Amino acid sequence: MTTVDGQAPAGATADVRSQVRDLVAEMMREPAGRTSPSPYETARLVSLAPWLVGHHDRVRYLLDTQRPDGAWGQAGGYALVPTLSATEALLAVLRSDPPVDVAGPARAVDRGLAALFRLVRDAAPLPDMPAVDLIVPALVDGINHQLHRLTARPPAGLRRWQSSAPLALPPGITRDRLTAVRRLVAAGGPIPDKLLHALEVVADVAPAARGVTPTASGSVGASPAATAAWLGKPDRPDGGGALAYLESTVGRHGGPVPCAAPITVFERAWVTTTLARAGIALTDHAGLISSLTANLGATGTPTGPGLPADADTTSVTLVALGHLGAPVPPDCLWSYETPEGFCTWPGEDGFSSTTNAHVLDAFGQHLAAPGRVQPRHHATVRRLVTALRERQDPQGSWSDRWHASGYYATACCAQALAEFGSPAAVAEPLTRAVGWTLATQREDGAWGTWAATAEETAYALQILLAGGAHRPAAVEAIRRGYAYLRQHDGPEGPALWHDKDLYQPTRIVRAAVLAAQHQAGSLLAAPSGRA
Repeated sequence: MTTVDGQAPAGATADVRSQVRDLVAEMMREPAGRTSPSPYETARLVSLAPWLVGHHDRVRYLLDTQRPDGAWGQAGGYALVPTLSATEALLAVLRSDPPVDVAGPARAVDRGLAALFRLVRDAAPLPDMPAVDLIVPALVDGINHQLHRLTARPPAGLRRWQSSAPLALPPGITRDRLTAVRRLVAAGGPIPDKLLHALEVVADVAPAARGVTPTASGSVGASPAATAAWLGKPDRPDGGGALAYLESTVGRHGGPVPCAAPITVFERAWVTTTLARAGIALTDHAGLISSLTANLGATGTPTGPGLPADADTTSVTLVALGHLGAPVPPDCLWSYETPEGFCTWPGEDGFSSTTNAHVLDAFGQHLAAPGRVQPRHHATVRRLVTALRERQDPQGSWSDRWHASGYYATACCAQALAEFGSPAAVAEPLTRAVGWTLATQREDGAWGTWAATAEETAYALQILLAGGAHRPAAVEAIRRGYAYLRQHDGPEGPALWHDKDLYQPTRIVRAAVLAAQHQAGSLLAAPSGRA
């Protein structure tokens, strides 16, 4: 049994500890983890696996989650991938056998196509999402193929698309990599582990892909869509485990599915580390430790079975194990070292500020133990501090490829710098981060990229607590943000985390909100916090 300990005053923060106990107990009961449904991933099942239990629920989910402007997902470039996926899937529904009531899907397709042509025309910048350069051309080609097949007898609501030009690729996207991947899979070549998570982009050749074996959980690439693409049909002789995985994942979410499952290590590592950093320790944790070390090897650990190991998940897992009293040296991270810092995985395009902040956490925590004098590790900490300082945005925030909100990236970087950087090296970037956070607080005391959210308010409070709790202006902002969280601490909120689609790791976000409430409440309850 996992229990909760930690110092906290009576009252509101004591209530937080009670909620943490419930959260951790729930997490330990559900090893697969919990994330929000994905319009992209759900639509892939509608298109690729109409025979799978819950099909009509998935179609209804797509119809219910379409925005008033015809798109799906968040604003701007974030809308392109889910809107492509949902529109292609509903076009497939219109051609289903036996036929369906086409009125609802046809209206949704008509609005979705209009939204897609607008998105391509307006050329909104595409966010840095996994496999976006494969997903977009695959779905554009799929939509154009479906439209061509509908031209003879289109439903009444789609007749205006009979004479339209094909949907074009957005600027900056080509078919080159998709073509290379399709040739690789069709030729029976070895498929990189990272690519398995998006195997659905070559669904026409995925069932014959060589060397692809579902994990013990039954998944391919920890993805319902990739698993359905590999399975091809429900009676595949060697597909029993994959079918059971899909049925189980569908059952947990009532029809719709998330982008990734299971996420055992990711969820448990982030929840543990977030709570521990706020002074909420987890004890009696034998089952927790064993789940975090189960797949920890020479190159670290993956988010969940079916995904490759990565430096981000590995670093947070190492920090979690340290907090749990089961420290593991961070030497498995050396394989991710680059001239710029550390990559999330070998061959990564770009630099992840949050991955490097988490690597700094792992090395810093390791060196904090008494008697550890390791020159290479100390040099790495100094180099990471410099790398994060150099990548701070001019306004004082950080941005990152794994989250839509700058508040998450800034909280990760500010906390790592505050805890493990030298005071002289981190004073200026922390001051700038606090200044940006104070300047962007909303009238209601919250923070948010598109609208006020509890999640982003929690990250903003973490920034202020890490770098500005001694400043009266910061204390007042913390007071206002804390009041907002006390009134808006439910599970509602947009999906902000990057995968093939935006998603919300529900328990990780809940842990962040509870941790911020605990820290802020403790500060404000202290005599110095009442000024």
